[in-house]
Amino acid sequence: MELLIIIGSILLILLSALPFIQHQHWVFRVAEFIKLQLLFIQLFVFIVAFFVLEHSLLFWILQALQIGFIIFHVYILMRYTKFWRTQARQLSDKASDKIKIISCNVFQFNTEYERFIELIREEQPDAFLTAESNKDWEMAMETLEKDYPHHVKVGLENTYGMHFYTRLKVHKLQVHYFVADDLPSIEAELETKDGHRFVFFGVHPPPPSPTEEENSKERDGDLLSVAKKVRDYTLPVLVTGDFNNVAWARSSILFKKTSKLIDARIGRGILSTFHARYWFFRVPLDLLFHSPSIFIDKLFIYPSVGSDHFPIGCTFHIDQGNPEQKAEVKHLAAAELAEVNELIEEGRREESENRENQ
Repeated sequence: MELLIIIGSILLILLSALPFIQHQHWVFRVAEFIKLQLLFIQLFVFIVAFFVLEHSLLFWILQALQIGFIIFHVYILMRYTKFWRTQARQLSDKASDKIKIISCNVFQFNTEYERFIELIREEQPDAFLTAESNKDWEMAMETLEKDYPHHVKVGLENTYGMHFYTRLKVHKLQVHYFVADDLPSIEAELETKDGHRFVFFGVHPPPPSPTEEENSKERDGDLLSVAKKVRDYTLPVLVTGDFNNVAWARSSILFKKTSKLIDARIGRGILSTFHARYWFFRVPLDLLFHSPSIFIDKLFIYPSVGSDHFPIGCTFHIDQGNPEQKAEVKHLAAAELAEVNELIEEGRREESENRENQ
């Protein structure tokens, strides 16, 4: 038992330390995803160690490192709790009516099409995005086209297909391929019924993992390309989708600073969306960022639709004359901008061997 606690403590310390190494191999990046799980396990091991281990020099070194990382995890995760936001935002009389958007990685091999279709019919969003939607999903969703006459269909079979549907007025619909010709992102310039225009961006880059991409180069390059594209837009911007990243990761922080957008989860909850079947391994991979002139009313996770991801949705208002949230925008330092440009170029140069075999 003593040996098990010592080995467990060392492993937890290593996992907590790995994300500080800015290497893009999945070994260093995967540990970022399980910060919440690490916190709970470390708390348990930290407490048990007092009763199991001899209070030697090794014990105190391990405990000091453990409590240091526990405090660090709490510091990072605290901002994603409802205790962080202290006051409700007040809308001006020029704010738009409420807008609703849903995003879901439907899982390409999920054939329970009707569960997702029923969710859309019940919730009646103004627009919705699907990731991992192939031609079969495209045909299944044709039944929604009467209510959602404007759409973009990218029905790929490599688990990176993407579809976007809306009933709002459309000024522009465009598909981007920032780092590879089989990794789409969707941009839509939309207008609400009461005349407020905004830009929607749907994303789904590949994750770094032992079963998918060896590193995070394409993911980081793709997301940061979106961030650079939208940073100087004069219209309000909302970016959502399966980021295959967590909001506290270094690349997400760079995304937020580069895009000049706000992380919608701050003050609203961690809201984990993956894995739908295994509660202990759930992490928030489906993110949402928005301009300071977009005021989130509610951000929520829907019940399972048969996918390995839960759908994520939000309701929001556009209030361009309201400066309340501008202070929440973070800005890039010169060194960070150079890092962003380098990550984008690395993403473009990277060639996936994984998707070639699909």
